Amino acid sequence: MYFTVNHAATYCYTGGKAFDAAKPAIIFIHGVLNDHSVWILQTRYLAHHGWNVLAVDLPGHCRSVGQPPASVEQAADFVIALMDAAGLAKAVLVGHSLGSLIALEAAARAPERVSQLVLVGTAFPMKVSPTLLAASQSEPMKALEMVNVFSRSTLASPPSAMGPGTWVYGASMALGRRVLASNPQVNVFYTGFAACDRYANGEAAMAQVTCPVLFLLGSTDQMTPPKAAQGLIKKALDAQVVMLPGGHQQMNETPEPMLAALRGFLKPDL
Repeated sequence: MYFTVNHAATYCYTGGKAFDAAKPAIIFIHGVLNDHSVWILQTRYLAHHGWNVLAVDLPGHCRSVGQPPASVEQAADFVIALMDAAGLAKAVLVGHSLGSLIALEAAARAPERVSQLVLVGTAFPMKVSPTLLAASQSEPMKALEMVNVFSRSTLASPPSAMGPGTWVYGASMALGRRVLASNPQVNVFYTGFAACDRYANGEAAMAQVTCPVLFLLGSTDQMTPPKAAQGLIKKALDAQVVMLPGGHQQMNETPEPMLAALRGFLKPDL
């Protein structure tokens, strides 16, 4: 479904159920060169088990128009504006990679509106190597291959999330190409990576978060290694940590363990 956020049409996937602002709500926020579809298993399950689900396409990505956020702070303001547009007084925020920083910053800016926070494949600082950052701007297809090699665990047994006969690496490559092509005016690959690289408020933001926080970390993650999240974990007031047996793309490398962790953490009455 679509909401008008900051005068622009914003697409949110609802998990196959009609949106109902009266239900407890979860907003899912994707990372660089992803869209709402990376959350397909988690959103569909939760939408059919009592939750109001909004998996957003960030501005300027795929089905959402508008200017892609140039910073984590801009994206956090967008998330709060999305809550306003949807009529949500409070929601759980779930973010992956860049999306985890966006969710963290939003929870720090409006702590009274975030009931629980889930950070998937997170790190702070989330620095991007100069070579990869430059390649995302000048050679995006080469950079996309690099990211997908680093993002995938060799221990992620097929078929992972998509079912027999599918190729997780190939599907992720196709998604990245589609997201990049969806915005011919702005290189959302470079814009997203630059936002990650520049974000400097992580630990200060975590100190402002008052809700319970779940860290979902991939034990073999090469993009955001678990040790890179330790500073945030130490700053969290109420932290739970679950190590998943995979790499950076936990949503489709280890979908069942991730869903089990979410189910154990989420409390609809908070």
